[in-house]
Amino acid sequence: MSRTRVKICGMTNREEALHAAAEGVDALGFIYVASSPRYISPSRAREIIRNLPPFVDSVGVFLNEEEGTVEDIASYCGLTTIQLHGAEGPEYCEKLSRKIIKSFQIKPDFDFSVLKQYEGRVSAFLFDTFHKNKAGGTGEIFDWSLVNNLNTALPVILAGGLGTDNVVRAIHEVRPFAVDVNSTLETAPGVKDMELITRLMANVHKA
Repeated sequence: MSRTRVKICGMTNREEALHAAAEGVDALGFIYVASSPRYISPSRAREIIRNLPPFVDSVGVFLNEEEGTVEDIASYCGLTTIQLHGAEGPEYCEKLSRKIIKSFQIKPDFDFSVLKQYEGRVSAFLFDTFHKNKAGGTGEIFDWSLVNNLNTALPVILAGGLGTDNVVRAIHEVRPFAVDVNSTLETAPGVKDMELITRLMANVHKA
């Protein structure tokens, strides 16, 4: 099996972003959702992204945003990938020019047949924990057995409450293409603990 990729989301600080890149993180997420406590303005995100080394992806997180706005922000900031956390349908995804990660909130009665509609239109699926009032960043895990042995050819990104204490178990049980980590690395929303980033990457490499 190839190594598990790592994305750290909710970045707002240049020093923390550069530390994550130096530790070997594959992708950094920037949240352009105004209601999020981890919201970052396009101008601030652009300044961080332009200082990242090569081969570190910059992922823009959006929620039910107009396609034109997404494209404008992606071009301005230099985003490599778009991550969609809302009710964006397959036709919406087809209109965007960058690689797309489509996020789904998982609960016991989730209908996985919906994934078929997105195959050929997105590059990966991200599975996060369902929360009636949040579209992500819950800090809670879901029942990982729900996403084992899925019938999809697309890469699976596991999210929801992952951190230094459980990332090894998550990788062993789910064997995802990538893990997406956010709130468990924070001292406050959008403020990452660099020591926790280092510990996370060490644990991923062990796994």
